[in-house]
Amino acid sequence: MIKIKKIRPKFITDNKGKKQSVILSISDYNELLEDIEDLAAIAERRKEPTISHKALLKELKSNGFI
Repeated sequence: MIKIKKIRPKFITDNKGKKQSVILSISDYNELLEDIEDLAAIAERRKEPTISHKALLKELKSNGFI
């Protein structure tokens, strides 16, 4: 997850000095997109049932993943 203090945006302003647009580095932009995608996935799955860590390990072992 990107650290907010790390981002150094540049602003495009109108003639009155009102901010109109933001310029970000490509790496900051890509990190923000990844964070948004992660948060969207979390929001979509928040009502799904959970299982204990022990049950997860048992399931992974029975399926041959570990």
